[in-house]
Amino acid sequence: MSKERYEDTKLFRMRHSAAHVMAQAVLEKFPDAKYAIGPAIDDGFYYDFDLPRPLTPEDLEQIEARMRSIIRENHPFVRREISADEARQIFKDQPYKLELIEGLEQGGFDEHGEPLAEKPVISIYTHASFTDLCRGPHVERTGEINPDAIKLMSVAGAYWRGDEHRPMLQRIYGTVWYTSEELQQYLWKLEEARKRDHRKIGKELDLFSVNDEVGPGLILWHPKGAKVRKIIEDFWMNEHERSGYEFVFTPHIGRAALWETSGHLGFYKESMYAPVDIEGQQYYLKPMNCPFHIHIYKSQIRSYRDLPMRLAEKGTVYRYERSGVLHGLFRVRGFTQDDAHHFCREDQMPEEIDFVLDFSLHILHSFGFQDIKAYLSTRPEKADGEVARWNAAEAALENSLKRSGVPYEVDAGGGAFYGPKIDLKVNDAIGREWQLSTIQFDFNLPERFDLTYIGEDGQPHRPYMIHRALLGSMERFFGVLIEHYAGAFPVWLMPIQVVLIPIADRHVAYAQKVASELKLAGLRVRVDDRAERMNAKIRDAQNQKIPYMLVVGDKEMESGQVALRLRSGENPGPIPIATFLERAKKEIEEKI
Repeated sequence: MSKERYEDTKLFRMRHSAAHVMAQAVLEKFPDAKYAIGPAIDDGFYYDFDLPRPLTPEDLEQIEARMRSIIRENHPFVRREISADEARQIFKDQPYKLELIEGLEQGGFDEHGEPLAEKPVISIYTHASFTDLCRGPHVERTGEINPDAIKLMSVAGAYWRGDEHRPMLQRIYGTVWYTSEELQQYLWKLEEARKRDHRKIGKELDLFSVNDEVGPGLILWHPKGAKVRKIIEDFWMNEHERSGYEFVFTPHIGRAALWETSGHLGFYKESMYAPVDIEGQQYYLKPMNCPFHIHIYKSQIRSYRDLPMRLAEKGTVYRYERSGVLHGLFRVRGFTQDDAHHFCREDQMPEEIDFVLDFSLHILHSFGFQDIKAYLSTRPEKADGEVARWNAAEAALENSLKRSGVPYEVDAGGGAFYGPKIDLKVNDAIGREWQLSTIQFDFNLPERFDLTYIGEDGQPHRPYMIHRALLGSMERFFGVLIEHYAGAFPVWLMPIQVVLIPIADRHVAYAQKVASELKLAGLRVRVDDRAERMNAKIRDAQNQKIPYMLVVGDKEMESGQVALRLRSGENPGPIPIATFLERAKKEIEEKI
C-alpha cells in the first residue's frame, strides 16, 4: 500500500491518535518532559521525548496501562487552527515544538520535520489534558482505539531531526491494530522474523560476516555463502544466455565527465564517494552501471536490425550510506547488482516488456517465490520526455501486466522523472513484502548521451532504454533468501547437500566410498568422520540445515545401503544408494 493510501485508512488515524495518547501518559508520569514528534508508521507509531532519565521496561508497562485507561475514557480529539503567535504561547515550555512552529511559520517544514511545498495552516489537536501541534488526521474519540490491541514495543535513541549534532531523544515505539487477534499475529510475525534474522543465521551457518577493520557495510562472503552465491550466479548466467542476453564487464571507476553527463553528479552526488585524483583527473567509484552500458551501445553505429540489444552484467557498485542505516546484507556500501539494459525500437517495445516481465517472473519462481505483486508507477507532474512516449510506455507496461496475470496496483504519478516503471514485490514465508525486480523506462539518459540507431529509412532515431534489476543486488537477495527459508535453502541451493555419518571408525571407508559415488553424480557431499557420537553428528547436521544425512554402520555396509535422515527430523530409514540418488536428483531438478 502506498503512503498516501495508508494515510487515508482508519488504521493510520488510530495509530496517529495512539501516539498522542502515549504522549499524554508519558507527560503525566514525567511532567517536565519535552516532547518532539509522534507520527504513525508502517506497523505502528512512535513518539520522541527528552526525559529526565532513561526509561525502563517497568515504565513502559505503566505507560501502556495508563494508555488503556485514557482510551476507555473516550475523550474526543478536537482540532483547532491557530496563529503562530498563539502556538508559541501554548508551547512556550516546549523547545522542540517552538522549532517546528518556526519552520511552519516560514513554510519550510511540517510538524514532523518534513519539507513543505507551501506555507501550511498551523493546527493543534487536543484530547483530555494533552495538546499537540499536529496536522492530523485522527479518529473522532480515543475510544475508537482498541485498548486490547495496543502494545508498547521498545525504546531506542533518536537524534532530533536525525542530526547526530542535535540532542539524543528517547523514542518509544508502539503498535495498535483493529483486533487483539491481529496484534497477536503481528507479534508472532516479529518473533518469527527474529528467528529468521539473516545476520543471526548467517553467523550460525558461517555464510558471511562484516568486519569493522575492513569497513562497515562491506560484506565478506565466507566459503559456504560464496558457494550459494556461485550457484545463484551460475543459474542467473545460464538463464540469461539462454534468453538472448549478452554479457558485459565494466570498470569500478569512471571519470567525472561521465557522471556529469549522466546527471549523477548533479542529482546523486550525496550518495557517491569522494573522487580520486588520477593524473590530474577526477574519478568516481561507480554508483550505477548504466553509463558504461550506454557507452558500449555507443561504441559503434547501431542499425534497426541490431535491436533489441540486451546487455547484462553482475556489476559491483558503491554507494555512500550513513553508518546508522547499515543493516547486514540489506543496507550496504558495496554490492553487486544483477543489472541489465535493453535498447529497442518503438515497435519492439510491447514485446520487449512482455519478455522482460516473463523472464523476471520465471527467475523469481525458480527461487521459490510464488506470491508476487506488481506496482505500476506512472508519469509524475514533472517529467522528462515527450508525453506521447510516456503514454506508450505506460500502456506497454500495463498491458504486459494484464497479459501476465500478475495482480498489480497503479501508483498514479509515482514514476521517476525519467520514466514509468514496474516494481515486482514478493511475499516471503511469513508474509513480509520485499521489493526485488524493477523494470524501469528511461527517457533521460538516451537524450543525455544522444543515443541513436539508423532506422529502415536511413535516418537516426532515438531508441527506447529499459533498466532492469532482477534480483536487485546479490547481497540483499541473499539476505531475503536466508530469511525466507530460515537458512534451510532448497536442496539445489545448499552449499552442502549430503553429509555421510559413519557410526564407528570401521565405517569411515564405506562412507567415503559412498561419498565419492554421490560426488560423481554431482551432489555436494561431506563425510563427518569426527570422533563424536552419532547423535551429536546428526544434531550438528540438522543445525547446519543439511538436507540429507546418510548414516552408515554394519547393516548398511553389508546391504550396500544408507540410512536416510532428513533435516526436518524425518527418518525414512535404510534405502539403496541408487534410490537415494534418484530422489535427490529429482528434488534438485524441481528446485524443491
